[in-house]
Amino acid sequence: MKRAIPIVVLSVAGLIPVWRYEPSTATSAGTQVSTPAPSTSSSGGSSSRVVTGTTVDTEKGPVEVQVTFDGEKITAVKLLQQPNHPQTTAAVPKLVAETLQAQSADIDTVSGATITTEGYKESLQAAIDKNTAEESAAPSASASAPAASANEVVPGTTVVTEKGPVQVEVTFAGDRIGSVRMLQQPNHPQTTAAVPKLVAATLQAQSADIDTVSGATITSDGYKESLQAAIDAKGA
Repeated sequence: MKRAIPIVVLSVAGLIPVWRYEPSTATSAGTQVSTPAPSTSSSGGSSSRVVTGTTVDTEKGPVEVQVTFDGEKITAVKLLQQPNHPQTTAAVPKLVAETLQAQSADIDTVSGATITTEGYKESLQAAIDKNTAEESAAPSASASAPAASANEVVPGTTVVTEKGPVQVEVTFAGDRIGSVRMLQQPNHPQTTAAVPKLVAATLQAQSADIDTVSGATITSDGYKESLQAAIDAKGA
């Protein structure tokens, strides 16, 4: 009698690997984004300045930018703080790209991320204002370097306001206002955002005859009064 020959069946599933596509599930919320401008390779490193904007508290979360300048040119923008939200993550690269193109905070709002956009633009403008103030002060400092003894630091009076005391300290290079520093100021977000604008306006006007910053009228008035007192003390 013939004996049946067993047939060995190879398991195809065991020999042939099954490939699976797994899409990434990692979220990018809170990611810091830095996008360099395409034409910064020839800029000298010594002229670069990194400036941090104000922290803007929004309904979605805090927004804070860090801007790299080459002179007055914006070469990179980095998010130090941003809302942990998919729409924010998608909006940030668009905001940075538009900033580098416009070279200002006058950019369009990204659809679906209005709150983040507004916070971004406010923090960005604060950084731009701060850089402008530092740029304006730099030539005065370098011009007066050979005659450092001509510099005179004069504090203004302390002005008590409803928001808190305001006092400035002015550094004069001869008769020119070289820089302004806040010795006292109200602990308020609107004040923090207004101060760089006030200083930049002062360095440009070379006087206390400057505009009031919208949303910070009380601080502006106190600033101008303290500044005028320092200017008068210098003249005396």
